[in-house]
Amino acid sequence: MKIGLTVIAIAAVLLTACGKSGEAMHHSGTMASVADAAQAESVEAMFMLSSEQPQPNQDTTITVRIQDKDGNPIDEFDVQHEKQMHIIVVSKDLSFFNHIHPDYKGNGEFTVTTAFPTAGEYEIISDFAPAGKGAMNKSQWITIQGTAPEAQPIEPDAALIKEVDGKVVALSIDHLMANMELELNFNIKDAQTKQPIADLQPYLGTVGHVVILNKEGGEYLHVHPSDEHSSGPDAKFMTTFPHSGVYKIWGQFQQNGKVFTVPFVVNVP
Repeated sequence: MKIGLTVIAIAAVLLTACGKSGEAMHHSGTMASVADAAQAESVEAMFMLSSEQPQPNQDTTITVRIQDKDGNPIDEFDVQHEKQMHIIVVSKDLSFFNHIHPDYKGNGEFTVTTAFPTAGEYEIISDFAPAGKGAMNKSQWITIQGTAPEAQPIEPDAALIKEVDGKVVALSIDHLMANMELELNFNIKDAQTKQPIADLQPYLGTVGHVVILNKEGGEYLHVHPSDEHSSGPDAKFMTTFPHSGVYKIWGQFQQNGKVFTVPFVVNVP
């Protein structure tokens, strides 16, 4: 495979945040300390693309190599929600979101093939846990060639209720405020019958996943549910927004073998 993009080593954007500030909800459901700054800084991620000039709507292979500060590969990773790495791809205006899972090739290298829908800038966030170092994430901005569409505004929703794939999802948040632990509750009903949906299937071993990014793309939260074994209609998550500002929230759930994603935008005081 030809690797055309100049490889850039980066530091952690933000430690994975789930549950209480400074802690992460491990995929077993127990609480443990997130990798501290020293642990995260000892790990580098090298991002590579299979094309020097990636084009929209064409398959592009992303390779992520995890290594230490001396360039030696890190080859052991803890499994988090059934995967050794989660990759989040978002456009700069947060209108595009993709949650994908690369294959581990050994020697610290993960690869996944995906397509970008339009030209423009995208952030690739890799979320992983080197064995013994705790959960962390690294990210890289890339540019897809061509004329990018006009950016969509990132405005807070007037009402936190959306209809997606035949479901009506209402989001309620208690005590919406920065630096305060709060609960996100997704209530899911059938759009036609208005009946509560209570047959959600596990998605990667749990009732759902929530990813949160701030408007500027620098704050990243990967949140897991309070009750991993819930099947709906309520899916509850605990998290803490680290700063005031506008954030986009993506909730992901599964019913009848199909994953559906519902986005919300909130202004955190």
